[in-house]
Amino acid sequence: MKKFILIFVVFLAGCASAPKSVNNACAIFDQRDGWVNNWHKDAKKAERDFGVPIPIMMATIYTESSFQPYARPPRTKLLGFIPWKRQSSAYGYSQALDGTWDRYTRETGRFGASRTNFGDAIHFVGWYHKQSNISNGISLNDPYNLYLAYYSGHGGYAKGSWRGNAMVQRAAKKATNISQRYAAQLRNCGRM
Repeated sequence: MKKFILIFVVFLAGCASAPKSVNNACAIFDQRDGWVNNWHKDAKKAERDFGVPIPIMMATIYTESSFQPYARPPRTKLLGFIPWKRQSSAYGYSQALDGTWDRYTRETGRFGASRTNFGDAIHFVGWYHKQSNISNGISLNDPYNLYLAYYSGHGGYAKGSWRGNAMVQRAAKKATNISQRYAAQLRNCGRM
């Protein structure tokens, strides 16, 4: 019985942490290739459901949270040193905001979905990018503009709020570069 409990605890610990190697998409999928926790299977499902290539969804998650399941924005400081409120409600792998996550669960019927579950998070990212395609006409193969819309929101993207924001543009370029690297890696290991 003790052996079973130890195996179960190790299993849960593996589910609640980022993969050790996040710079290689093949290594990520190799590290999370379990019977219950199969990230490649989850990514393929999201790609089938929404038409967004796996490398783009994975690059979005990398850029948002570095695959940290419990990622949150930092707290602001009251009087310069007292931890205070967070800058937003962004949370989990996808850094989805509360309201956007609620809309996703309503529209997809995935009411039990969790932002700390990779399968749910990548499905959300695929859904959101598909909404960017529908509302703003962004190609599902355009990681740069998909990321700009992901970060800025559909309305913010349409208004061009990202144009004067060098930080967001750098993040979109980073997501593009990661997406291209992940695509090459996945072709090489046969997981495309």
